[in-house]
Amino acid sequence: MNSQTTGLRVASVIFGVFALGHLLRLVRHAQVTIGTHHAPMWVSILVFIIFGGLSIWMWRLSSGRGA
Repeated sequence: MNSQTTGLRVASVIFGVFALGHLLRLVRHAQVTIGTHHAPMWVSILVFIIFGGLSIWMWRLSSGRGA
């Protein structure tokens, strides 16, 4: 395994963890407050799709099966 493969896999896992965190927020209906602003749930849906897609894409690239 070379350093590029390792880097892609590490990034894939990090994006996957963030995607799972947003999925957990959606399932548990957890409220996120930043200062006095409440983040809407649609933000987590969007972030879950983006980070999940990036995670899968990077993992596939690291395996030599590019998208």
